[in-house]
Amino acid sequence: MSDAYDLDSGPDPADYAAKGPDPTAQLGADAEVAADPESVVHAVGIGPGNREYLVPRAERAIREADVVVGFETVVEFVDNLITGDALTCGYRDEAEALEAFGERVAAGENGTAVLMGDPNHSGYQFVGKVQQAVDAGVASAGDDAVDASVRVEPGISSLQVAASRARTPMEDTTFVTLHKSGSLDGDLAKLRDDVGERNLLVLPRPFDWMPGDVAADLLQHGGDPEATALVLERLTHDDESVTETTLGDLAEEAGGDGKGDTRFSDLSVLAVRN
Repeated sequence: MSDAYDLDSGPDPADYAAKGPDPTAQLGADAEVAADPESVVHAVGIGPGNREYLVPRAERAIREADVVVGFETVVEFVDNLITGDALTCGYRDEAEALEAFGERVAAGENGTAVLMGDPNHSGYQFVGKVQQAVDAGVASAGDDAVDASVRVEPGISSLQVAASRARTPMEDTTFVTLHKSGSLDGDLAKLRDDVGERNLLVLPRPFDWMPGDVAADLLQHGGDPEATALVLERLTHDDESVTETTLGDLAEEAGGDGKGDTRFSDLSVLAVRN
């Protein structure tokens, strides 16, 4: 991809994804292929990893794709649905996998990108990278390219499940994702402003901003040590667990930036009840 980015200084690929409304919106909910754009690439949320929470539209987009791209840890949840090729990646080879995906879409293949949960809750950086890859593939192919645009297909998120388990209505709750690259200053400011005023739902960042670290930061900015805090792990899976504690007790677990420095999974959601 030609447009490099530095998540500490920008541009953030999430901004690229959100730079305007979906150009395929006017085509209707069931539009798969249309004259402008010629092809629709689906960026689908696969839910929290439990197939019972995979929405039918996401399943259809995966089954009908000639090529599916996504992180290996995401693709493995839906690999038995894939009938085309799977381009799996990690952080190190993400750019190469997306570049190959963009080239194949530009050549006329039907493409789907898969993300955990609902892309609208914590996936816009990856959506932006997919959009950049598709645009770059179209530009590189020149006159022979099939014009393509990315459509975000929402799904069930662990955030929605966590809100149900914690009984924190979304309209009374501030949600922040820390599970992303780059600066977290704006996200932390939202939590600090709303602690004690609203319920909080937080996606921690492995492993430098885990539940204990968030709790300690909230206490420093007016949080009540006796406020109920829940850490909800591996939601909807057989080994799902919910740890109920207080903000003060949870803050005692702050510190460290490695997997061995916390007792909580990287598949965690922190809920702080108001």
